[in-house]
Amino acid sequence: MDTERADPADLDALRAAFPPELSRPPLGWDAVHAFEREQGVVLPEPYRTMVAEMCDGSGEGPADVDGLIPLRRLPADWGPDDGQRAPAKPFPLTRAWVWEDDPRPYEELEPLIDAVGNDGSVVLGTSGCGLYWHLVVTGAQRGRIWAVSDVGAAPAEEGPGFADWVAYWAKSR
Repeated sequence: MDTERADPADLDALRAAFPPELSRPPLGWDAVHAFEREQGVVLPEPYRTMVAEMCDGSGEGPADVDGLIPLRRLPADWGPDDGQRAPAKPFPLTRAWVWEDDPRPYEELEPLIDAVGNDGSVVLGTSGCGLYWHLVVTGAQRGRIWAVSDVGAAPAEEGPGFADWVAYWAKSR
């Protein structure tokens, strides 16, 4: 998985998965670069090229509710965004963690849970019931898709990266 250069085959697959008639217009490179400067990150490929050149989200997509959301948005059920999102901070996990089963006191877990939901990622969408799909943009898991819910977090089973996640969805729809 190369997160620094877009694979032409991945881009072709993304174009097929998100046809223009079902997608929001792309942001363009100036807007993507502005987002990256503001957030202190470089988005991983092929997501970066997709958002710049193909589409900034789609009403249909791997996330079941509202599809693939635009780069600068959060799912409708996210709640108030009080500025806690910090994409430039490293994503804190390298393996699955079920905090619901963690025996430590909640006061100790709360800041760790908040970091999983807010640090080192952009939110791609939701499957409802408190399950959100994140694309990790900083840290050891950069370029990987993670499912973050109210009980824990785990890497996506569909494959390590954005193109794999979309390909799995496109085959199963």
